[in-house]
Formats: sequence, C-alpha cells, structure tokens
Amino acid sequence: MTPAIYLLKGREKSLKRKHPWIFSGAIKNVQGEPKLGETIDVYSNDGKWLAKAAYSPKSQIRARVWSFKNKEINKSFFISRFEDALLLRKDIIVRDGLTGFRLVAGESDSLPGITIDKYQSFLVCQFLSAGAEYLKDTIIEALITIFPDCNIYERSDVSIRKKEGLEECTGVLHGEQPPNSIVIEENGIKIAVDIKTGHKTGFYLDQRDSRKQAMKYVRDKEVLNCFSYTGGFGLYSMKGGAARVINADVSQPALDLAKSNAELNNFDVSKKKAVFLNADVFKLLREYREQGTKFDVVIMDPPKFVSSKNNLTSGANGYKDINMLAMQILKPGGTLLTYSCSGLMSADLFQKVIADAALDSGRKVKFIERFEQAADHPTDSAYPEGFYLKGFACKVL
Repeated sequence: MTPAIYLLKGREKSLKRKHPWIFSGAIKNVQGEPKLGETIDVYSNDGKWLAKAAYSPKSQIRARVWSFKNKEINKSFFISRFEDALLLRKDIIVRDGLTGFRLVAGESDSLPGITIDKYQSFLVCQFLSAGAEYLKDTIIEALITIFPDCNIYERSDVSIRKKEGLEECTGVLHGEQPPNSIVIEENGIKIAVDIKTGHKTGFYLDQRDSRKQAMKYVRDKEVLNCFSYTGGFGLYSMKGGAARVINADVSQPALDLAKSNAELNNFDVSKKKAVFLNADVFKLLREYREQGTKFDVVIMDPPKFVSSKNNLTSGANGYKDINMLAMQILKPGGTLLTYSCSGLMSADLFQKVIADAALDSGRKVKFIERFEQAADHPTDSAYPEGFYLKGFACKVL
C-alpha cells in the first residue's frame, strides 16, 4: 500500500487552489512509514483523495505536490513535464536568440524542488527537495530521453537542502565533465559561464530582460555597475553605447571573467571605456560620495539580502542604505536601475524601501519603469511565491 497523509479538517483549501505545498501543521496523521522523499498519496480529513506528493519529514514543508491527478510519478510523468516546460519557452528562446536559458523553474513548472538551466549542450540541475533527490535517477533518465546529446551536471551545493535532510553535492550525472567556461548567447551578446563554480548554476539568467531594458538608459552616459559579478549589465551597457562603465565587485575572479566577456564581444576595454574594480560596494559608494564623484546611471543588482522572515527588517535596511548611497552619487536627472531578488520582499515593500531611501538621501525620486524576472522564469497562477525578482528604473532629481 502506498504511504499516505491525511489532513486536518479544512486544511485542504490551498490544495484545491492547486498550491503545491503542505505544511507540517496541516497534517492529521501519516499512514505507513514513508521514506525521505518517497511519493505518497494525500487525502482530506474525510478520506477524499487530493494529490500525489513527495514526503519530507524533516522540513516544515512536509510534502510537495507532484500531481493533482492520480497518476504514477515515473519517467513518463517527468518527460511530459519537461516537454511542457520546453514548449512554454520555445518562443522566448527563438525571440532572444538564447543558447542559455532556464528549462525548469521548480514549482512554477509543477516540478517542486527541481531547477534546470541549459547552457549550450549542458543541463545544469539543482535538486533542492527530498522528493527531487529521491527520484533523481528517474529524472535524469527522462532528461536523456528528451535531450539525448546533452551532458548533465549537478549543482546541488545549496544550503536549503539541509532543511530537507540532504547533503550538498555536485558532479557529473551524465556525459562529459564541463569545461572551465561555456559561451552562451542572449540578445546578440556572448557570455562565458562557469557552471562548475559560478553563482547559482553559473549565471544570473533571470536578469536577462532587465539587462536588455537597461540599454535604453545608458547611451553616452557614465555608468556605475554595482555587484557586477561577471559583467552582465556592464556588457549590455557597453553594447548600448555607454561612454564609460565601471564594473564593481568584491570578487576578482568574477571581474576577470567580466573583462574576458567584454573582450569576447569585441568591446573596448581600455580604461577610458571600461573599468573592472575590485571593491566592497558599500565602502565604494561612501568613498564616491565623500569625493563628490557623480554618475549618470547607477545599476544596483545586489545579492539576496533577505533569506528568511527573521531578517526581513535587517535586509530591508540594507536595501535602503545602499540605494540611498546610490542616489547621492547620481547627477541631477540621473537614472537609478535597482533590483531585489529577495522573494520575501514584495514589490510594494521594495518600492517603499526605495521611497524611504529617497527621503534619507535628500533627493527627489520618480519611479518611471518596473522590471521583473526574465520570461523563462514564469510564475504559476497557483504559486505566487514563484515571483521573486523585482526592480525599478528611477529618475533622481
């Protein structure tokens, strides 16, 4: 008999709305002894079948739904899900000339705990939930069926796995060991990606649309690209005709790759046109303010400042501080392009944080455009948590 969980009375409402998470506090009892990640049946308090889910006894999210239809979770199931995901992105891939894109975005593609990015012939996978780990071999078999010529590499070196009772791991799952860098292309720009040690699965694919939109604001401008990583926004700024771009990041290897990426696109990397500056951005902004150095455009794309509800306030203060400093080094009429990838910070709260930063900076700020994650990072209507990346273009007077 398949292991099962029964919910407390009234706790099936979210499942009826097709939300994929079942929290520990919603469970009345567990039938059988399901293993970590094993597929279970989910029943309402009165015994009505609701879903197939993956059981995670060590997580507050005690089960994640694979399907709201009573079907076996096997290779055919995953093939169907992957085909749907690829179909969803087909137009985007062609439109933007992508050789690197997100194939699977977890719950937003009805595959909880699974992230898959495709870089040329390499699929880079993150298995973030107990269910994804339990069915890893089946998932790989399904991927090989759809992408027979692809290599598959794992980047499950993510701390969230500990909440699921899993260890971090990386390595080849199928095919060849990846090279030190893979060159992808988006919107006509070439970018070298290190899928073995780079951030996330190697690159911030989710900022693709925002990078393209940034080109509208940079022609003939002095641009400061903060937290530049491997130079994504800097590359688009150079293509957009910026007079000069300063890429600032605390990682020298990332800056070295940023410069290589600029050279890869035949951009002018002389110091008159491009600077790759190893610096702590918080300190750098204060130094520019004290020196009276001003820019036409500041791009502010920091790492996630809010990792849990417990540090929402401190994270919001971090965003406020750094945006206040950015406003203070902008010329009158300058543009601030600012982003938050913290899913726990809503777009409304982020806008309020920017408004508070404007007050503290002593500058008048106008919101003129909104941004969000790239189109290959969709948000399912039943899973609003899938929307996490938000940004604004602001004019600073």
